[in-house]
Amino acid sequence: MSKLSSLKEFQFFRDLQDKELDEIIPYIKKEKYQKRQIIFNEGDPSNFFYMVTKGRVKITKVSQEGRELILEIITPGDFFGAVAVLRGIPYPANAIAMENTEVIKISKTDLFRILDRFPQLMYCLAMSLGERMRGSHETLKNIALERVESRIASLLLKLSDRVGQKTPQGVVIDMRLTKQDIAEMVGTTVETSIRTMSKFKKKGLIKEQKGRVIITDPQRLRELF
Repeated sequence: MSKLSSLKEFQFFRDLQDKELDEIIPYIKKEKYQKRQIIFNEGDPSNFFYMVTKGRVKITKVSQEGRELILEIITPGDFFGAVAVLRGIPYPANAIAMENTEVIKISKTDLFRILDRFPQLMYCLAMSLGERMRGSHETLKNIALERVESRIASLLLKLSDRVGQKTPQGVVIDMRLTKQDIAEMVGTTVETSIRTMSKFKKKGLIKEQKGRVIITDPQRLRELF
């Protein structure tokens, strides 16, 4: 895939013409990360703005009890690291490849050059960041206040909205999702995650096939929270 084609995959750049995208291409660098490889750690200097072209990246923090919490999963077409770069602060969380992943990255200096040249991108960035921050706040609030069953139901529906594909069997969450991943995303133990998912399957709310979750009854799942 050419760099121009890569940029067109992102909503962030979608309103720019090809000749304008050509101006941005010299600023981007491609990187590949293996599954579980750390892209950056919480507290690292925010030197780059990242965009995922292939694979998945999890944004995590470690709780006071030492448990990893997944705040967000970044899928192809999405970006991460923007808040820290724009504010000039260290990265506030960890970024780790969930599978073999490819990204494009833009240095802090070059990102500001691009935003200065195309100010309409700042509006797009601000709108996306607002939605993302609301989502992270909702995740942390759910972890603190909701029952585990409600948190997992909410998570599955959120992922189905984001990366779901409708099939005759139901809505397939188009990513591999382990019980460990689910536990880390809702702030619980793997054992509780296993029990809850098993309960959902027995109730006919979900199925699992080849490492992917299929939501068979979204309405009843929604009624759990």
